Amino acid sequence: MGPVKEQRRKRMPRAERERQMLEVAEEIFAERGYRDTSMDEIADRVGVSKPMIYEYFGSKEGLLVACIRAARAELLAATIASVEGVGSAEEALRRGLTAFFEFIDSHRQSWKIIQAEATVAGQQAVDEIEAGRQQQTEINVTLFSSFLPDVPHAELEAYAEIVVGACERLATWYVHRDVSAADAAELVMRMVWFGLRPD
Repeated sequence: MGPVKEQRRKRMPRAERERQMLEVAEEIFAERGYRDTSMDEIADRVGVSKPMIYEYFGSKEGLLVACIRAARAELLAATIASVEGVGSAEEALRRGLTAFFEFIDSHRQSWKIIQAEATVAGQQAVDEIEAGRQQQTEINVTLFSSFLPDVPHAELEAYAEIVVGACERLATWYVHRDVSAADAAELVMRMVWFGLRPD
């Protein structure tokens, strides 16, 4: 609490202030749930006025949507970094899956809240979560097509949707258990790799 209060007196660049607001908001959404999160508490923890948060994000839903969008950008960067320079489809899939579950591991509480309460927050939040699914599907299609060039695009899209759906459901299971990201990735590999493996 002390360092945040001290920062109240300092001028901070807008991008840094926005990042700070998002970090605190994600933390409080995870602690309290969307409905019980107070914009006053977020403002107090960040050390800014409540009107400033509204100026940045428009509403509590806008703030949740911005949290989801920031998480989506982080997941995209982690996924892309995980598959750079891979030499085989199997390695690419395993690395991408592990990166996804490592991301979920570092956002366990937020994941629970977002999955459970996005519909409570409103359509914007639901749409942002769907955009995250589509982002992961597109990454998978690109990845699969580089290793499976003879498979029709529509089929690759179907495989990608299957993987994204499986990962999302497994992540919901995973956040409540003491399972490593690598082990969770391996569970998905066992289910999908034999079907995707090139002959």
